[in-house]
Formats: sequence, C-alpha cells, structure tokens
Amino acid sequence: MQHESTLRQLRDAQHAIRQGKISVADFCQTWRAQTVLLSALPERFSIVMEDLLGRLEAGSLFSEESCSFSQIDLLATLDIWLDTAEQALAET
Repeated sequence: MQHESTLRQLRDAQHAIRQGKISVADFCQTWRAQTVLLSALPERFSIVMEDLLGRLEAGSLFSEESCSFSQIDLLATLDIWLDTAEQALAET
C-alpha cells in the first residue's frame, strides 16, 4: 500500500500521545502535515479529521473534568478514522 508508512506514522503518534510522550500540539501538527495522504482520500476525511483535532486542541486547554471533549474518546475516534482511511485507500 502506497500510504502504509504515513498510516504507521499516525498510529505511532496515537501511541505516543497516549503514553504522554508528545504534546497535543505536536500530535496535531503530525496529523495535519500528512497532506499527501489527505489528498488521496475523499474530502470528508479532511473535514472530520480537522474537527476532531480542533476538539482535541480545545480540550487540552482545560482539565479533563471541566471540558466536554474527552481526549480518550477523541483518540478512540481517530483510531476509527485511521481504520476507515486505510480501508478506503485499499479500495482504490
């Protein structure tokens, strides 16, 4: 698969943020930098990804208890995004 290394990089970023090894800002920067991958996917993938990253950034400004955006839930949704993106790429 042409985008296998990019998908792996995003999964590695998922793991790193869950382990506290990278900040939300670095995580979001890594995801947003994947323009080649995003251009290979339907536009809705970019829209959904940006919405999720925006929520993740907003949530990072508050403690978990005071924010309506759960980092755990957002990262789980990004896991689904990755799985769906991988499937969409395999079908093309």
